[in-house]
Amino acid sequence: MRILIVEDEAELADGLEAILSRENYSVDVVEDGENGLDYILSKMYDLVVLDVMLPKMNGIDVLKAARKEGIETPIILLTARSQMSDKIEGLDSGADDYITKPFDAQELMARIRARTRIPGSASVDELSFGDIILSKHHQQLSCGSRLVKLGNKEYQLMECLMINSSRIMPKDMLITKVWGPLDATEYNNLEVYISFLRKKLRFVKASVQIVTTKNVGYSLEVCENG
Repeated sequence: MRILIVEDEAELADGLEAILSRENYSVDVVEDGENGLDYILSKMYDLVVLDVMLPKMNGIDVLKAARKEGIETPIILLTARSQMSDKIEGLDSGADDYITKPFDAQELMARIRARTRIPGSASVDELSFGDIILSKHHQQLSCGSRLVKLGNKEYQLMECLMINSSRIMPKDMLITKVWGPLDATEYNNLEVYISFLRKKLRFVKASVQIVTTKNVGYSLEVCENG
């Protein structure tokens, strides 16, 4: 289960990350609204904990933009505002729940468990793009009758690319998702694993290719000639 925390108060964000990690959630933390929206649009998360008062872009605007783009991920708003009008605005903007600061960690955990039990919020077992299928259960890539097993990081990279097949995935975001907090040394690892995936796509004779956009990132593309 993957959870995104969008919170600019470092101490609170660190505390939430520690609590959720102890509960075996995979957690990413973003400190401003603009980056938070980018991460939400990646469709990689099962739930988002979103602060309202954020630098660059406030949480309500992030929420509205995400819903406008068709994001259905459950989003819980965090705020110091306790007025009913603020709660109504948040819920009317598309929030699934609303909790005011200060709050009890166990209450937040209960709300997270409730929201991640909602039917349809769980990730599907298979993803498809072009003529390829990615199986989560078997961690394998297939094209017709041909299939190949993927290593853990290969699988995570391909999952990111397939979930976001309509956009270019920035290198920084891929590194953060697969290796954790950004480390410049991981750029070489990313290139190596992209090379592994390209070889495996050729092995199964897929028409799908991984395309590099210089100085930006990677995306999937169907080659008409196979």
